[in-house]
Amino acid sequence: MNTLARTFATPGRATAPRRVALVLLAALALLVLLGLAAGAEGLSSAWAAEAALIADIRAPRTLGAALAGALLGLAGAVSQGLFRNPLADPYLLGTAAGSGLAVTLALAAGGVLGAADGLGLVAGGWLARLGLSGAAFAGALGGLALTLLMARGSARPLTLLLAGVVVGVLLTALADLLVLASPEALRGQRVFMIGTTSYLGWDAATALAAGLLLTLPAAVLLARVLDALVLGEASAASLGLGLPRLRLALVALLALATGSAVAQVGLVAFVGLVAPHLVRRLVVVRHGALLGLSALAGAVLLLGADVAARVLVAPQELPVGVLTAVFGGAYLLLLLWRRGAAA
Repeated sequence: MNTLARTFATPGRATAPRRVALVLLAALALLVLLGLAAGAEGLSSAWAAEAALIADIRAPRTLGAALAGALLGLAGAVSQGLFRNPLADPYLLGTAAGSGLAVTLALAAGGVLGAADGLGLVAGGWLARLGLSGAAFAGALGGLALTLLMARGSARPLTLLLAGVVVGVLLTALADLLVLASPEALRGQRVFMIGTTSYLGWDAATALAAGLLLTLPAAVLLARVLDALVLGEASAASLGLGLPRLRLALVALLALATGSAVAQVGLVAFVGLVAPHLVRRLVVVRHGALLGLSALAGAVLLLGADVAARVLVAPQELPVGVLTAVFGGAYLLLLLWRRGAAA
């Protein structure tokens, strides 16, 4: 049995992977319908009268939320397999802090240039071409590059993990200093740090779809490496795998999936951490199936939070990142409490 699966699995609750996939797909389909019906006044059944609104606003937001959740769920499964740690999440390697710093820098520069803040920032010159989404993606890759530089590559997972923590603290501190120097960037930075699906349009959905199409097949191809790493470094090396090169490929894949999602929805919490756990609670599989199921679970989680954010206090809207943090954190606390009670 997979070591990570055994960590949070419940005896006697193993289910056929196909059944889990069908349940997740059914839940996703239902949430898509609810997302298309969720408007400013809550759920609506006037589909014909709201056709233009659905096509221009609700459909890309619904599709984008599902795709971003899938990317985060996939990144979470890769991260937990790569570090052999069920508490690893997609933001460990400095990607979150790098994105936050880049977005804060773009917001501060936009304030200087007279641009409005928020995730739709467009300023002059090269910022007009880059925008906040491009800045967030570039920042994620920059944070990862700095982590790899400090760890001198990806050959030592523990060193890489510690370097990611140090880079995260350093870049977050720099972002806070920028906010002190440019207070007008605070509002936009806060929206990004909490996470939001409110600004998702067709361009964002297309970018997210492209990211998923690039990362999911590549992750499945590398799934056997994650299976081997579960056995330990020595055992994996004895199988003839080029671990330094393959581990670097997994790190790059993790950064691409995380950066693609973060660039469009900000730092949505707990989706990447919780999605693989939910899958392991239901089924024990190798990483090839786990990656796909985790992507499905992530899509269900984030889209469910998005729909709830739109309808719970309509016509007001809750920040989707707050909902994922509350429910994800409560789920993990309950899980840990049950494990402590059973010990």
